[in-house]
Amino acid sequence: MYAIVEMAGQQFKVAKDQKVYVHRLQTEEGKKVVFDNVLLLDDGKNVTIGAPAIDGAAVEAKVVKHLRGDKVIVFKKKRRKGYKKKNGHRQSLTEIVIESIVAKGAKKAAPAKAAKPKAEKPAPKPKAAAKPAVEKAAPAPAKKAPAKKAKADDLKKIEGIGPKIASTLVEAGIETFAKLAKTDAAKISEIISEVRGNHVTDTWPAQAKLAAEGKWDELKKWQDELDGGKA
Repeated sequence: MYAIVEMAGQQFKVAKDQKVYVHRLQTEEGKKVVFDNVLLLDDGKNVTIGAPAIDGAAVEAKVVKHLRGDKVIVFKKKRRKGYKKKNGHRQSLTEIVIESIVAKGAKKAAPAKAAKPKAEKPAPKPKAAAKPAVEKAAPAPAKKAPAKKAKADDLKKIEGIGPKIASTLVEAGIETFAKLAKTDAAKISEIISEVRGNHVTDTWPAQAKLAAEGKWDELKKWQDELDGGKA
C-alpha cells in the first residue's frame, strides 16, 4: 500500500516504515505529525484519486530529527562584465518515518462552538426629562492627528533578501531591521514560504540586529564570508 501526499509544500510517494526527508517542519523531535492532503491512494487492489485530495485519508508519521542538507555551491558569472558571485546554500530538512497510511476516518474534528448566552430583556429606559427650549451646541471633539508610521528600512541590505522577499516581509508587518531581528528564523521561513526558491533564513535575524545597531562594517565583513560560501 502506498500513497502520494503533499508534505511541507512537496509531493512524495510514501509507504509504511519509509524514511523521508522534507523541508524543515515546526514539530519537535519525537512527536507525531499527520498529513491529510493525500492526492492518491493505492491499497493493492484499488487506486483512489483525490479531487484534489481524498476525503478522510491521511498519512501519519513521526519526526526523527532536524538536520541540514549538504552544501550546494551556486556560482554566477557574466562574460566581459567583470561580474562574479559565489554563494553557499544548505537546505534545512526534517527526517520523518511513515508510521501508517489511513484510508478513511481521518477527518479533522470541527472546533466546538461555544453556546450563545440567552439574550436578556433590556430593562425599561427611564423617561427623559423635558429639554429646555434653547440649548447650547456642544463643542465638536478635536480631531486626533494620525499616528506617524515608523520609517521602513531597506531589508534588501540583508544577505539573501531580494525585492520579492522584502515586500512579503513588509506586508507581514516586518518593515524594520529591529522587527526582523526579533523574529524567529522558522517564523520568517513560514512567512516567505510562497516565494519561489530555497531560502536559508538562519542568519537573517542576527544580520538585522547588526544593521539595527548601525554596525555596518561588522555586517559587511560577515556578509562577505556568507557570499563566499562560508555560511
